[in-house]
Amino acid sequence: MMKEITQRRTQRGSMSYHAGLAAEGQIAQDYARRGFAVARQRWRGKSGEIDLIVQNGDGLIFIEVKQSRNFDRAAAAVSSAQIRRLYRCAEEYLDTQPNGNLTDVRFDVALVNGHGETKIIENAFGHC
Repeated sequence: MMKEITQRRTQRGSMSYHAGLAAEGQIAQDYARRGFAVARQRWRGKSGEIDLIVQNGDGLIFIEVKQSRNFDRAAAAVSSAQIRRLYRCAEEYLDTQPNGNLTDVRFDVALVNGHGETKIIENAFGHC
């Protein structure tokens, strides 16, 4: 019985992981189609991971991708702790850039629903 539960959890986790990867790839393609150069996907620093980073002229857009059955559930998955982690990761990434913290930045949230439809919330956390 316990083995079955563990196997189901592992399978669900694997499906979620792959669905998340597919959503990130879809969003990267969307930004690329709109003329943004993808700088990094799944960039990992000491503070955590940033799903997607794209060039916006001389600036950068840090993108958190959330995939769920519907847009409301996906949006609700962005917690205040996750936003703080994203800010810390972005600061860490900016340390690697020529203009450092003087780089113009924006934080977007990209939502993908169960039908593969997307919704981009630009500047999702206000002006930084």
